[in-house]
Amino acid sequence: MKRILSLIIILVILLGCSKNKMIKKMPVAKKMEKGNELFEKGKYNKAIPYFSEVVFERNSIHTPTAQMKLADCYFNQHKYTEARFEYEELIRLFADNKNIGRAYFQVGVCYFEESLSAHYTQVETRNAIRSFETFLEKFPFNPLKNEALDYIQKCQYKLLEKKYYNGLAYYKMYDYNAALMYFDEIIDLGNINEIDRLSLYYSTNIFIERNDLENAKKYGQKLITRYPLSKEAEKISAIFAKLD
Repeated sequence: MKRILSLIIILVILLGCSKNKMIKKMPVAKKMEKGNELFEKGKYNKAIPYFSEVVFERNSIHTPTAQMKLADCYFNQHKYTEARFEYEELIRLFADNKNIGRAYFQVGVCYFEESLSAHYTQVETRNAIRSFETFLEKFPFNPLKNEALDYIQKCQYKLLEKKYYNGLAYYKMYDYNAALMYFDEIIDLGNINEIDRLSLYYSTNIFIERNDLENAKKYGQKLITRYPLSKEAEKISAIFAKLD
């Protein structure tokens, strides 16, 4: 059985090498034609060797297009790190290419897709914001402008979520000063959203725990005013009624 498996592996390797040699011998235009054909069929992994071969031939007029298509192949397979590298290669090598604006935009999208949930570090989220800001600075009239702005908003909300989870973690550890520092950063923005509502709720609870009724009512009233129908407002109102 092991012998048969070994023979199968060797056969697959030989077939792969044979195919690679065949691709190498193709004229550049034929490589592009075959790569585009596979790309249009959604067979991105099979298209990659064809575009890669054209990319290696730096002097071809097809190279910039192949570079972009190679990046798109990885992107469409959700391989965002590989895709970002290839988009950055287009930016580095072909700054005057017609697709350069989309390449800058796609770098930002790749960073966004690579970013972890708000519970974790947000290095990629910040990189995404910087990438989209660079895109907007360089291409202010690009049709992708509004999408870039939407992505920036999503990234900024994610960073706010991260602050909220930091605050919540300190709240659960009874480090109320640190918790309030994060919650206040969110509350001071005056946004109407879930993390603002929860930040107000936990801040109010902190001041109740401290018997600081003045600040408890200050934060609690903001919660009730902004979110009168929320369960958090209902709970705080019930606590205030007992205190009174």
